[in-house]
Amino acid sequence: MHSYGREPGADPSGTAWVRRALTQIGRLILRVAVKAWDDSIFAKAAAAAFWQTLSLVPLLFGLLGGLGYVSNVFGPDTVEIVESKALTFSRDLFSPSVVTDLIEPTIRDVLGRGRAAFVSVGFVLSLWAGSSAMATFVDAIVEAHGQQDARNPIWQRIFALLLYVQFLIAAIFILPLVALGPVLIGRILPDSWLEPGLRLIDTFYYPAVGLLLIIGLATLYKLALHSSLPYHRLFCGALLAAVFFMAASDILRHYLALVTRTGVTYGALATPIAFLLFTFFLGFAVILGAEFNAAVQEFWPARATRMEQFKTWLARRRDAAQTGRDTEPADPGSHRIPRRRGARRGDDGPEEGPTGATPAPMITH
Repeated sequence: MHSYGREPGADPSGTAWVRRALTQIGRLILRVAVKAWDDSIFAKAAAAAFWQTLSLVPLLFGLLGGLGYVSNVFGPDTVEIVESKALTFSRDLFSPSVVTDLIEPTIRDVLGRGRAAFVSVGFVLSLWAGSSAMATFVDAIVEAHGQQDARNPIWQRIFALLLYVQFLIAAIFILPLVALGPVLIGRILPDSWLEPGLRLIDTFYYPAVGLLLIIGLATLYKLALHSSLPYHRLFCGALLAAVFFMAASDILRHYLALVTRTGVTYGALATPIAFLLFTFFLGFAVILGAEFNAAVQEFWPARATRMEQFKTWLARRRDAAQTGRDTEPADPGSHRIPRRRGARRGDDGPEEGPTGATPAPMITH
């Protein structure tokens, strides 16, 4: 006697589906590890840590200098509130010595220069130095997706500079909203809603900031690629990067506290070394998220973005006109993004997706 809606011989308990899903997850994790190792993730994370350290002062210089010009819009104490929130957030991520001996004095020094330094020649030069960390991340992201040859190396460096400026400008306007948001919301709430509203803000403030940072990282993943992926396909890698960095920074904070209690010290180098370790794990997390997105793309190719579909459709129409063919090109929405060049799905041919079906054939550009 067979049940309707179930194929004969199917496992009624669903254990076969669970086993197949666990197998796919295991193969995905293995593929991410192999890709990350082949792409030298440790060397790239170390390079990113180096450039992040050198870019810290130029970044704060541009960010806090730019805030001085928008403070009239958000209020005269905007810079001070953003500074306080930044230090509070830094204490949750870094060790106390890094915040006290490195980040806080650097912020004070940058704020002491005033707004006039923001339009100086030194600031223009600081943009190039500050974009070095962005260039490292862009190089790692495009290589993870096999697109390292898609741009000219010189143009890619300029592209990283432009991307850095875009994120810097966005941060100048977003940071005051994030820092002043609870205060502004508290002002517009009715008196009867004020107390429960403030409790909700206190509860969801840091999760909302974390979500905003994940969205920003997913935006970096999307903009860095020459042939981009759909936005929703990049959030998993950004979420993985955020979780990895939070876990790694928490472990590192406990490790540094343990080392300090045991009396082991690096003297005057203790704070820079600790900051380098934090930036190393930050770079490692960002690159790991990119490798994860690339591995997912290999296993389950995404449909091309509408812009990529439109470009492919126009190219086919142009080719059809040049060759004199009368056949209409395929619908622009039927294309898929090609997998990373040189990627292997296994020695026994293409892998099956989680549903057991072989992915549709892809068209390379």
